[in-house]
Amino acid sequence: MAGGDLSPGKAVLLAVQLAHKAELSTLRTLVYEHQKTLRIDIILRIILSHLPESLDSSEYVTFLRDLIDGTIEADPSSPVDSSVLDGLSEKDASKKVRKLHLLPLAWPNAPEEVQEDPLTLFLIHRSLRIDDNTGLITQVPALVTPFIQRSPYLRTWFISTILPLIRLNYEYHPRDGATISVTAFERLDDEAGIRLLLSRTGEPDSGSSNDTAVGRDLRGLVGPWMYGNTRSKRRKLQSTPNLDEQEATPAGVETGVSQEKFASWEEIFKWITTRATTSWQTAVRVLEQWDGPSDIDLGPYGDGNVWLEDGDQQYLERRYARAALATAYLISDPSLDALAGVQRILSRILTLLDLDRIPTLEIAAGLLSPISVVDKISLVSSKNAVFLRDSLLHERNILTTPNGESIEFLHALLISAYLFARERAPLTILRAGQMALRQDETQQKIELSRFMAKGPTASSSRGDDRYWIRIRNEILWMRSWGAEELGAATSAVTGKGILGQLGKEYVEIEIIKGLLANSRFSLASQLYEASPDRPISKEALQATLITAAMEAYDNATNPNKTRGGLKRSNEILKAFPKTLAEFSPSVRMGHLITVTHAIGEYRLVLKQGEAFTPVSLRVHSDPISIIGRILEQNSKSYTKINDFVWMGKEFVKAGLTASESVADSIMNDQHSRELEDIAERRVVAMCISAALAEDDFETAYSYVTTRLATIASQAHAHSGDVERRQDHFAGSMDDWSWKAALEAGRYRRTSYTTKPTHLGSASGNPEIRHLQQRMDCLSHALRFAPKSTLPEILNAYRRCEEELEMQLKQEAEEEDAWDAQGDSQSMPGGFRAEKKFKSRASRAAEEAPMSLFDLSRASMARAQSGLSTLTSVQTRLGNLKINTPAGETKGYDDSTSQAQATRKRDQLKNAATGALASGVGWLIGATPSQPLNSGDREY
Repeated sequence: MAGGDLSPGKAVLLAVQLAHKAELSTLRTLVYEHQKTLRIDIILRIILSHLPESLDSSEYVTFLRDLIDGTIEADPSSPVDSSVLDGLSEKDASKKVRKLHLLPLAWPNAPEEVQEDPLTLFLIHRSLRIDDNTGLITQVPALVTPFIQRSPYLRTWFISTILPLIRLNYEYHPRDGATISVTAFERLDDEAGIRLLLSRTGEPDSGSSNDTAVGRDLRGLVGPWMYGNTRSKRRKLQSTPNLDEQEATPAGVETGVSQEKFASWEEIFKWITTRATTSWQTAVRVLEQWDGPSDIDLGPYGDGNVWLEDGDQQYLERRYARAALATAYLISDPSLDALAGVQRILSRILTLLDLDRIPTLEIAAGLLSPISVVDKISLVSSKNAVFLRDSLLHERNILTTPNGESIEFLHALLISAYLFARERAPLTILRAGQMALRQDETQQKIELSRFMAKGPTASSSRGDDRYWIRIRNEILWMRSWGAEELGAATSAVTGKGILGQLGKEYVEIEIIKGLLANSRFSLASQLYEASPDRPISKEALQATLITAAMEAYDNATNPNKTRGGLKRSNEILKAFPKTLAEFSPSVRMGHLITVTHAIGEYRLVLKQGEAFTPVSLRVHSDPISIIGRILEQNSKSYTKINDFVWMGKEFVKAGLTASESVADSIMNDQHSRELEDIAERRVVAMCISAALAEDDFETAYSYVTTRLATIASQAHAHSGDVERRQDHFAGSMDDWSWKAALEAGRYRRTSYTTKPTHLGSASGNPEIRHLQQRMDCLSHALRFAPKSTLPEILNAYRRCEEELEMQLKQEAEEEDAWDAQGDSQSMPGGFRAEKKFKSRASRAAEEAPMSLFDLSRASMARAQSGLSTLTSVQTRLGNLKINTPAGETKGYDDSTSQAQATRKRDQLKNAATGALASGVGWLIGATPSQPLNSGDREY
């Protein structure tokens, strides 16, 4: 049966079979022969329902064009063969046609403008089926492109839906296999659509190493997507507009329409600002490579017409510029590279707004030009700090309003952050803005300290005066942003920069601290002492210098003043002679450094396992006791008593022995001398104890009889005045001399005791000589000791006296035995019988030491006869008559006592008597010549 003889039902059935088998040439002939039956809509439905979706679109595009244009012709090479339908009746054919259930061309919610356009409906429907059934979305352009100019809606749909997906999955980022269907893509709202299209933008594994890929994605993905943003499918309408949407409404545009028209664009701007916090490189490249909403890439499918109205375009360009400013604030990386990115953003904004260009960061940081915006109170104000928290895209945010003021303010923040970052103290733009607007003094102090502490990367730069001059200029500029040069109203207390809340003197003090910490003493002296116009007052400079010197001292680890912290501290004091010459804390500091250096020459460990550090001396509660530790840890060091006495006095001059308040208020020359005397007595006592600890009794005895006797006597001469004053120096009462003398008097010879190098007029018996020396020491102890300790000293003296009597008796017996042995032998000349000599016993009785109790009874007799002081007892004891064994009486008058050498026993007796006159008079009822104070001690 020929094709032209088919009934309508069989023609439809045959067309379905040919479409199912993709025999398009035969179908062309069939359609040509049955044009009345196989209308355009019927054929399009048959193809939509039965033509395999995997068939290449190019194979039936020509057929569709001819079908739509009405120029379809039969193909002579493909005649219609209807033999397959020969056994089918017309009734059965009609039934089968009714059961075909061909897909309709129209789809739900189809726009009215395409409901009467079967081709547009078919192409969109066919494209969706190709994508759903095969995923071969790359076949869609070949199907739609030949007809894209026939329907504006088809063109918009293809550009905004098919083109972004093809570019995303197959052209721009082909490595990622994750795809989304056209149907699902159409259902995405604005936020989800933007997030999907830009999900691979700026990623390191995005498959593109081209630096321009970011701008390409905005133009080629987001641009086409936004080209169809007016379609109702992608509108995300809200019943109540929020504040941002109301503020985002351009002039002449209704609120509801604005929400629909610009909602997608706002999502793009939010995406850009969000990327600033996660990948600032991507955000910067977006702003550099993308010119904004008008910059889109539609490929060959654009019609060359401006697709945005003038009012809309201007509004979106300002929103784009605002997003760029917000991006600069939100970049969270404070590195130099990130700040250079902010500089590129600023340059881009200036280009968009057709404003003057700005210099590079390096040049701007060198020029430090004044910022005129500081005189505009409306911008640099604490009330505007709220705009830094959120809503940077808000229309009322004056910080992101694209105008000259906001850009100049951002540029000032950028330069300030760059100065911080260059000194390895990174500072974000947002942080700099908070410092300038919040005007928090504490925060600014913290940041300035961090800036000064970091310093340059090259250590050599820290030793360059030019570097520190530059640092000073930068800090002063950041305080006021150069307002002084503009003649703006400025104050020494506050400025308008990121360090504006810091007083100028405070800033200068921080600068001089940095100079001193980095040994720039000459420059510091030139700037702050030699300069005619001193930046800070003399008092503030003095306090700063002493603080810096003390800090360097406290941080020193070596007590040598030619090294480390002590060297820096000493150099600070010497670098400012005009300022510190007569400043008492400076003088004390000089003595402290000197004595610390002297201590460093000895081995000294205050805590086990820790070497001595200078700060240990300054904070010690009793620094003079450290001398005792030195004597303990350095053998024979007590022989350098002069050095240690000098150290003790230096402690006093350094103010270590008095509290700071006392040192500053009542430390006059007299008090200083008294403290030095105390230190000397303590040091001498320590040296005596150290000598005894090393069994060097001879040296200890020498110190007691020479040094201690002199300084202790001077102390007692002034003790009454000191007690009566009852001031801070009442502690100057001597409590060390008598203890040291007592300790020496209690010392007993051992085999380790150092032997004397010479005897002089002393006894040749070492025991007698040692006892005599001990009694001499005890007699000195009696002179210096308080009343409550006299019994203890007297007991020690009595024991020494008894031991001396025993030694003398033993020596006399030995001598008598020796003499008896000599007398028993014949003496030449016959003088043995006639010559009479005093017996040794009589001499012993004559030279026997007078006991203290006999001395006390004699003193009592003299006191009761009217003597006012026991000192006269000592004088009259020299005139006592001592009976010899032969009954003769030998008297001593003044001339005789001066002519004859005083015996050792008389020396001891006189010393003891002198002690008794001041300390033992109470035992015999003597009345002192002057009333004593009612204190704890009597002398």
